[in-house]
Amino acid sequence: MFDAFTKVVSQCDARGDYVSGAQIDALQALVKDGTKRLDAVNRITGNASAIVASAARSLFADQPQLIAPGGNAYTNRRMAACLRDMEIILRYVTYAIFAGDGSVLDDRCLNGLRETYAALGVPGASVAAGVGKMKDAAIAIANDRNGITQGDCSALMSEVSGYFDRAAAAVG
Repeated sequence: MFDAFTKVVSQCDARGDYVSGAQIDALQALVKDGTKRLDAVNRITGNASAIVASAARSLFADQPQLIAPGGNAYTNRRMAACLRDMEIILRYVTYAIFAGDGSVLDDRCLNGLRETYAALGVPGASVAAGVGKMKDAAIAIANDRNGITQGDCSALMSEVSGYFDRAAAAVG
């Protein structure tokens, strides 16, 4: 797992290049928006349970067969496993936001997840839909302008959205 700075240095070192002006500009933008990034991570982390619960309620309302007898989230044990997995994905998304790099999400959470779900008979499309619902809830919370560093957060929210999209694509 690399943060954005370490990743740039590692890539340049592997090529035997200096850090380019464009890479420095991108890292400066990351630093400049650091407080916004921390605000977003703090908000998502502080509301993680609500984000997961809201996404699960919405998912089960849209796909009630998941909680019906025989469904993949039927019984308390299976429901708890579903909520746990959603929370783990959300946690790794926050790590990616914090680091400014999605490699932690890929390396520690998503690699092999689709195969694991397939082996367990978990419907990947339903997991992807749940991730999409977490994305909507997390962005709404992180993008709320009250009580955070003011400024344009569109690039950061686009980045956040991309991490959720990456997770949905990995399981769907």
